[in-house]
Amino acid sequence: MKSILVPVEDHDRMTEVLQTALLLARQFDSYIEGIPLGPDLAEMVAADFSMSGVIFDDRTRREFLRHARETFEGFMAAGGIPRRSDDAKGLTFGWNGETLVSPNSVGEYGRVFDILTVGRPGPASNEPHRATLEAALFESGRPILIAPPKAPPTLGTVTAIFWNGSSETARSVAFAMPLLLKARDVVVLAVPGVRWPGPSDAQLARSLRRHGIPARVVELKPGKAPGLALLDKAAMLGADLLIKGGYTQSRLRQMIFGSVTSEILAEATLPVFMAH
Repeated sequence: MKSILVPVEDHDRMTEVLQTALLLARQFDSYIEGIPLGPDLAEMVAADFSMSGVIFDDRTRREFLRHARETFEGFMAAGGIPRRSDDAKGLTFGWNGETLVSPNSVGEYGRVFDILTVGRPGPASNEPHRATLEAALFESGRPILIAPPKAPPTLGTVTAIFWNGSSETARSVAFAMPLLLKARDVVVLAVPGVRWPGPSDAQLARSLRRHGIPARVVELKPGKAPGLALLDKAAMLGADLLIKGGYTQSRLRQMIFGSVTSEILAEATLPVFMAH
């Protein structure tokens, strides 16, 4: 995971997103690139965000761009992270953006990175936007790391895997192998009633152990909603990373009936590694 893309948005949790990305980057001496993301006007209207008095003209765009760059570069400078140059190696950063880009453009550009880091979305206008997460997940073909509202002190020391047998989760586990190989403990969580045709939890753990990964299975008791039970167990185990597949069901079906993914996106307090 040598290259990490961070869409820089105007919301109150941007520092936590950058802190989470840096936790990952320090493990692999990665290059972190920031790209400025403009406000999604359609999402603002859908969320009943008042645009009264706001003129989104060229001057406003330049102000968004300036603020995004200062936020990103200021964070990196405060952390002592060097800027990437032709001869620079190891942990470095760079900035790409003279104009604001859309969430879909971020997803497309993310195809040449190993992973994208975004914030856990929320309903308020000052929280990370769901459109950014979904564009990164569905358009990039790459995994995403979802930063929680409060960045953790560690990442991937104890890793929980929500295994449901699906191809999306298998893809997530495959993308996460560099992190799993560094983990002190890997717990495959078996959630009752949430299963797709595919290998069992024990078979996944056995496969991971062949790589030297200390994987074990923990079964959850039925009762609470699956997503909440999963997060509670992960917290009880001291997990600082959760790996799961992204949207095994269609997004429309999940919006109507609810889902594990929706519950986790609403409540997770640990970083979530996800691929579709």
